[in-house]
Amino acid sequence: MREFVVAKQKIDNTYDGSQIQILEGLDPVRKRPGMYIGSTGYDGLHHLIKEIADNSIDEAIAGYATKIKVTLLKDGGARIDDDGRGIPVDKHPKTGLSTLETALTVLHAGGKFGGGGGYKVSSGLHGVGSSVVNALSTNLVAEVVRENQLYHIEFKQGITQGKLQKLGQTDRVRGTSITFYPDPTIFKETVIFDYKWVVNYLRHQAYLTKGLYVLVMDERTNEREAFYFEGGIQSYVKHLNVGKDVPSNDIFYVEKQIEDSVIEIAVQYNDTFAETIKPFANNVLTLDGGTHLVGFRSALTRVINDYARKSGLLKEKEDNLTGDDIREGLTAVISVKLPDPQFEGQTKNKLGNPEVRRYVEQAMSEYFSYYLEENPNVAKKIVGKALLAARARKAARAARDNVIRKGVFDGLNLPGKLADCSSKKPVDSELYIVEGDSAGGSAKSGRDSKTQAILPLRGKVLNVERARLDRMLGNNEIVSLIKGMGVGIGDQFDISGLRYHRVIIMTDADVDGSHIATLLLTFFFRYMREVVEGGHIYLAKPPLFLIRAGTKKLYAYSDEERDSITDKLINDRKEKGVKIDDESDRSKQAGITLLQRYKGLGEMDAEQLWETTMNPENRVLIQIRVEDAEKADAIFTKLMGDQVDLRKSFIQSRAKSLSLEELDI
Repeated sequence: MREFVVAKQKIDNTYDGSQIQILEGLDPVRKRPGMYIGSTGYDGLHHLIKEIADNSIDEAIAGYATKIKVTLLKDGGARIDDDGRGIPVDKHPKTGLSTLETALTVLHAGGKFGGGGGYKVSSGLHGVGSSVVNALSTNLVAEVVRENQLYHIEFKQGITQGKLQKLGQTDRVRGTSITFYPDPTIFKETVIFDYKWVVNYLRHQAYLTKGLYVLVMDERTNEREAFYFEGGIQSYVKHLNVGKDVPSNDIFYVEKQIEDSVIEIAVQYNDTFAETIKPFANNVLTLDGGTHLVGFRSALTRVINDYARKSGLLKEKEDNLTGDDIREGLTAVISVKLPDPQFEGQTKNKLGNPEVRRYVEQAMSEYFSYYLEENPNVAKKIVGKALLAARARKAARAARDNVIRKGVFDGLNLPGKLADCSSKKPVDSELYIVEGDSAGGSAKSGRDSKTQAILPLRGKVLNVERARLDRMLGNNEIVSLIKGMGVGIGDQFDISGLRYHRVIIMTDADVDGSHIATLLLTFFFRYMREVVEGGHIYLAKPPLFLIRAGTKKLYAYSDEERDSITDKLINDRKEKGVKIDDESDRSKQAGITLLQRYKGLGEMDAEQLWETTMNPENRVLIQIRVEDAEKADAIFTKLMGDQVDLRKSFIQSRAKSLSLEELDI
C-alpha cells in the first residue's frame, strides 16, 4: 500500500511570518495544564495528538494538504506528518525569532486569528495547540520542508534547545512533521497512546474532509489503517447506518456556499426508533448542537410537513407532524465551515453564530424539497414512518398518563419489589438490579441496607431495541426500573432525579445472565444515555468457583484464576514440606476439599453473595462507559436488532474470545 496518494494542491506563496500573530505568553501551561487540554488523564493525553493533527487538518480544509500520517512510535512518542505548506521559518516581525519557534513557544501564536491570518476556516479557534503540546512534552522535534529545503528545531518542556537549523535539500517539496513525547510528570495516569482512539478520531476527520488521505501507523504492534472517503459525509452516513434497514440506498446530499461559509448536509433514514445527528463546525463535533443544528431541524420539520400536506399523506384535519415524529430513524451529518466560528467555551461543544442558522435553513429547505419531489417513493416512506411515530407518540402519552394516574412515577410510591436503602444521598447510594427472586432474596439479606438498594427482576426484560415507548410502559419490569431510578423517561427524563449514583447489574455468570445484562444495557443506552455517559452503570462480576482448602475459603472469577489459585496452593504445600503424590489429580495435590462451580447467584447464601459480589472491599465492578457512541450503537444494533444473520456472524466471530465485559461499549 502506498503511504501517500497524489492529488492536486493549491499554491500559496504569500503564507509567511507576518500572518502568525501573538496574543500572550506560554508560562501558565505547565502550571495549569487542565485549563488548556481539559485534564491530565487519558483524555488530556490524547488531546495532544488532536491539537497537532488539527493543524494538519486545517491545512487540508484550506486546500493546501491532501495527506496526513500519524505514527505511534515504539519509544512512546507520536509523530504527525502532513504535506501542507509547512509552518513558515522566516523571522517573525514581533518576536525576532523564527516563525516556527514562535508558533511552538508563544501561547496564542498562530495563523488562526483573522486580520490577514493564514486560514479562512479553522478548527483551532483558540490557536494554542502547538505551543501547549510543546510545553507538556519532555521532548518535541519540529521539521519543516519549504521549497525542498528541510529545517529542524528541538525543544525540551517547551524550552528551545538551539537555533533553527537548515539541513539542506530534500526530495519532499513541502510539509510539516511534529514528533513529541508527553511528559510523565504531567500525565501521571498514563503516557501510553491508545491506537483505537487515534484511529477513530482520524477516521472521523477523513469523513469530514472528502479527498483527504489519512494513514495511522502503530510501530509498537505493526498495526496500520488508512482512510480516504471521496464521498465525505455521505460515506459517514452510510457508515452510521450499517446493519440497519434503509428505505433507499440513496443518500440526500447538498453542498452549498452561502456568502463566506460552506454548508454540507447528508441525510438517510433507517428502520430504528432513534435519531442520530452529528453536527460539526469546522470539523469540530459540537455535542451540544448550536445554530446549525437548530436551522437543520427547523427546515427538516417544515419541508416534510409541507410535502405531507401537498401530497395528501397528511389530512387537512390532522395536526402537523412534530420534530420528534419526523426525526425518528433519522441519520444525518451536518458540516458547516465558516471563517469566524463562535463556540461556547474551550470545549467548543456548541456553535453560536446566528447567521449559520439562516444558511443551513436556506440550503436544507431548497434542496431537500427538490429531493422529496424527485424521489416520491422514498418521500412516502419517510412520511409514513413519521405518521407511525406520531400515532405511537399519542399512544405513549396515553400510556404514560395512565401510569402517572396510578402513581407509578411518583417518587413517594416506589415499586413494591424494591428494597430501598436508608441513605437519601444519591452519591452514597447504590441500586443492585438482580436477576431472579432467589438471588434478590439473598441480596436483600446480605446487603448493607444503609447504602445498597435491591431491585429483583423476574425473567428477561423487554428488548427495547425493537419496542417503542408505549409498549415499554406496558411492561412491568421496565416500569419498575424507571420508577426505581427516579429520572423519568422520554420527554420527562431528568438526570437530576437520579436516586443512585451507582446502578449495578448483577446477573448469573452464564449465557442467560449475559443476555439479561445486554437487554438492560440496551435499555439504558437507548433511553437513559445520560446515566451511562455519567458513568453510573456497572456490571457486577460474581465468582464462578468456590474453593476450600483446609481452613481457606477462596473464590475464582474465571477458569484461569481457578488454575492460578490451584498452582499457588500446590506451591505453598511444597514449600511447607508437605508430601505430594505427583500421580494424583491437581485438586488433591493442592489440598482442595471442595471445588464448587456456581450455576447462578441463587446458589449463594446471603453471606457468600455479600463477601464475593457486594462488599465494596472485595467485589469486582466493571464500569460501562460510552467511549465511542457510534461503535456502541452498531454493537447494540447487531446484538438486539432484527437482522439475525448479522447477529449470528457477530457472535460466532467472537464467541471464543469475547465476554460481556469486553464489549467496547
